[in-house]
Amino acid sequence: MVQEHSSKRPCVRIGTHNGTFHCDEALACFMLKQLPEYKDASIVRTRDANQLAECDIVVDVGGVYDPATHRYDHHQRSFTGTMANLTDGKMNFNTKLSSAGLVYLHFGRRLLEQLMPSSNEDHKEIVYKRLYEYFMEEIDAVDNGINATEEKPKYHVTTTLGGRVRDLNPAWNDTHQDFDGQFEKATELVGSELINRVDGMVKRWLPAMDIVRKAFNKRHEVHSSGKIVKFETGGCPWKEHLYQLEKQAECEGEVQYVIYSDSNGSWRVQAVGVQGEGFTSRLPLPESWRGVRDEKLSELTGIPECIFVHASGFIGGNKTEEGAMEMARQALQMKS
Repeated sequence: MVQEHSSKRPCVRIGTHNGTFHCDEALACFMLKQLPEYKDASIVRTRDANQLAECDIVVDVGGVYDPATHRYDHHQRSFTGTMANLTDGKMNFNTKLSSAGLVYLHFGRRLLEQLMPSSNEDHKEIVYKRLYEYFMEEIDAVDNGINATEEKPKYHVTTTLGGRVRDLNPAWNDTHQDFDGQFEKATELVGSELINRVDGMVKRWLPAMDIVRKAFNKRHEVHSSGKIVKFETGGCPWKEHLYQLEKQAECEGEVQYVIYSDSNGSWRVQAVGVQGEGFTSRLPLPESWRGVRDEKLSELTGIPECIFVHASGFIGGNKTEEGAMEMARQALQMKS
């Protein structure tokens, strides 16, 4: 429910500005309405100071940041808040916050209590930090005019969440401009994106993290060097988790290969990529193996049941776990 003016005061009111809307206040309003105390709140879109003064909480308008009175604007010149300086460095993100970031800072953990009630506290805290880094920070940066890079982009990116919210605003030449109705659509859009992100983290990303951690901790049982990690099944997104685990264990760059079974019952040996460098591998499979397949590959390596090695050396296959493991062992030996 969005209202512009009303003489009858609802029980709870969320205030934000009227007119052209943006991603940050749409998301701020959606997040608040997931909380019990704001679930049935009316959203008041106005710039009238008297009306805003009657609101229980105000976001993205009013020129005041004061958590004690639930005022969360970021446009005033005096505001320089970031996750880092407002959490005493506990959240090391230095992007200036928008109204969405401010609401997330103060209400984000309670929001996750609603969105992932069955998860343990450690997982909730992990998601709290990850959701800011991989979802919220972009919204804060865009709203504050902070580019992702100092370099000139090579092409136009027009399909971001912020761009899609912007496009929901009525056209300048619409005869009947329904900003409030379109704002409701914007809150639904950003809300669905937020819920999908959290849902993905809970159902896919966190389970993968636990699988990768267990495999990482057992890597010396797989190979004495600790340079080979084995997953019992494939399909698990492992790269980001592996990089983080290496960092935590102060052994960055140690793991060279992972092996795992594929959907056909065969096994793969994959070279670990260099973090942040696209398709570059830390230790590609040997050059002499690349592009060779089946019996010719088995003859070349002396390993039965070989299937292939990719032309770039980033991945290979064998029909058995033992064969994939031997391919990884030989690749390490050939490097040394």
